[in-house]
Amino acid sequence: MIQNRQFALAFRAGAFLFAVAGLLKQIGVFNGAISFRSFMYYTIQSNLLTAALFAYLAARTKRSLQTGTRGSAGYHPRLGMICAVDLLVTLMVFWGLLVPQGMSMNYLLSFENIAVHTVTPLLCLTDYILFAEARRLKYRDVYYVCIFPLFYVVFTGIAGLAGYVYGYEGVVSSAFSSHIEFVPIRFPYFFLDFDKLGMMALAFIAGILIFFLIISHCIFLIDRKRPVQTVQRG
Repeated sequence: MIQNRQFALAFRAGAFLFAVAGLLKQIGVFNGAISFRSFMYYTIQSNLLTAALFAYLAARTKRSLQTGTRGSAGYHPRLGMICAVDLLVTLMVFWGLLVPQGMSMNYLLSFENIAVHTVTPLLCLTDYILFAEARRLKYRDVYYVCIFPLFYVVFTGIAGLAGYVYGYEGVVSSAFSSHIEFVPIRFPYFFLDFDKLGMMALAFIAGILIFFLIISHCIFLIDRKRPVQTVQRG
């Protein structure tokens, strides 16, 4: 655990600026064509959560420097762990499930993609590793990581069933006809698409939640093994 608050402030301010730059590029601000539909995706919502976390941590660290407070630069380790896991799944689901479905190499190598799907999640994890005090996690915290993704599943499920449309895809109406029908896409990801998968989508959701819990359990077990450092407070 690093207790140098000047370093912590520099890291968190830089991480915040990077996260915001990635978000702005991803939603099209720099291209002059903002896509509000982007806010319906887990990637954007989870990156917004992380940007807010970095902003809070940077402000808290700056305030402690101004007041001369000494001690740990780690604040709310439980929240830091939860955000780190939620963002790690953003990284792993994108590269493990979405990329194999087919994406252009131009997008995969773009700044916005690397930022929101790789670097920002790793920055969130790095902040937790560098600054969080050891053995501050409670076992129940490993289950709190499911709150945000479950909220997202409910949110997108309600939106899709209420008629929200992400786009349209062309499908051949029958095996004996070349007529193409354009079918609305009501769910953000193929593994959440109840229109195509039916109740099988619940199996994907359960599998991803189990993946969340495996990661959070691993972090909890590692935290239990970390040595407790003496923290001077003042």
